[in-house]
Amino acid sequence: MHLRNLVDLFARIPQDLIILLARLGIGAVFLRSGLLKLDGWDNGNTLALFQYEYQLPLIPPELAAPLAMAMELTVPLFLFAGLATRFAALALLGMTLVIQTFVYPNAFDTHAVWAVALLCLIKFGGGIFSLDHLLGRIMPQRASALRRGAA
Repeated sequence: MHLRNLVDLFARIPQDLIILLARLGIGAVFLRSGLLKLDGWDNGNTLALFQYEYQLPLIPPELAAPLAMAMELTVPLFLFAGLATRFAALALLGMTLVIQTFVYPNAFDTHAVWAVALLCLIKFGGGIFSLDHLLGRIMPQRASALRRGAA
């Protein structure tokens, strides 16, 4: 097989498959984190994590812990379903930026991978295997207005 044939083969990887894997992969990362926080909620480990390790500025640990856990337990479900994909990805990208900036600033390699997946979802949406796509087919006029920015 010639190099050009191989490159052509790579170019035929379906974008919708890439989007689906991005939705499922990054959603699993955040859901797993939320489940760990939920597991540590009753024994106080989650709150202690926010008090002593994460130490976010401006947000008290008593507020940051349940907010982060709630986001990590709910937003990935939107990604899994492909519902409001761009907005769900934007929320998690914001969370990723907070984590990178204030919590683990030396973990850029990990957070950059997360950001790439989330930016892909923000740019391309949920893809053909999503509720966004299905709703767009059911309500084409409204979806077309949203794409043009006339919402």
